[in-house]
Amino acid sequence: MKVRIPNSGGPGNMNQMLKQAQKMQADIETLQADLEQREYTAVSGGGMIEVTVDGKHTVKAIKIKPEAVDPDDAEMLEDLITVAVNEAIEKAKQDSETEMGAVTGGFNMPGMF
Repeated sequence: MKVRIPNSGGPGNMNQMLKQAQKMQADIETLQADLEQREYTAVSGGGMIEVTVDGKHTVKAIKIKPEAVDPDDAEMLEDLITVAVNEAIEKAKQDSETEMGAVTGGFNMPGMF
């Protein structure tokens, strides 16, 4: 009894797959560069603290309203800043995951982004 192996399309099919992979890689690189330039802003304390980060998760700006500064309660100010920074970074991560998912068709490639 002979076993028949389906024809995968030969070298032409492999070349097409390689071209698609190269296009996806170029699209990912373009998108990564775009994402790194974007800015994400989050606020905490009812607008008392505003933090802006970029797509590389680098803090670009922190704005603190004077009434948020209480010399007797520095811990509250620290907490408000921490909340705003973490929220801005989370926004950047979610945006990146959504955009990359659209380019890769949801295919997760660890270490790529």
